[in-house]
Amino acid sequence: MAVMTRQVVVSLASGILFGAGLAVSGMVDPARVRDFLDVGGAWDPTLAFVMGGALIPMVLAWAVVRRRSRPIVASEFHLPATTPIDARLIGGAALFGIGWGLAGLCPGPAVAALAIRPGPALIFCLGMAVGFGLFRLLPASRTKKQGERHGLQAAR
Repeated sequence: MAVMTRQVVVSLASGILFGAGLAVSGMVDPARVRDFLDVGGAWDPTLAFVMGGALIPMVLAWAVVRRRSRPIVASEFHLPATTPIDARLIGGAALFGIGWGLAGLCPGPAVAALAIRPGPALIFCLGMAVGFGLFRLLPASRTKKQGERHGLQAAR
């Protein structure tokens, strides 16, 4: 099997596993997420347990990755560069949090919810796509300069 085909299969399997985990845990239900964020009211700690449960295999996976010279289905690791905390990061995190709090969905659960509750999830995903499109309309020089400042190179 070609390397690219293996990468696609592993990516697809990972996405299916992630989506199934979100669906089984109930994290595609916006009401459950809003209840988790309602720390002053009827707080539902379920999401904290789901996140904690996700940390266990992730810690193990990083321990394995650190011991490997290269990934199983690629020629090299593509790890993100460490970037400083700046206004753009804080602003983006704030927008993400506001959207999550208002809709009760973030990108992963929204895509998974397309299979369970397609109506509301589709509206969210369309809004998310519009946001992605608006980001692409930012001046290229500004985005390129910030990428270079953070040690990232433009894709060729």
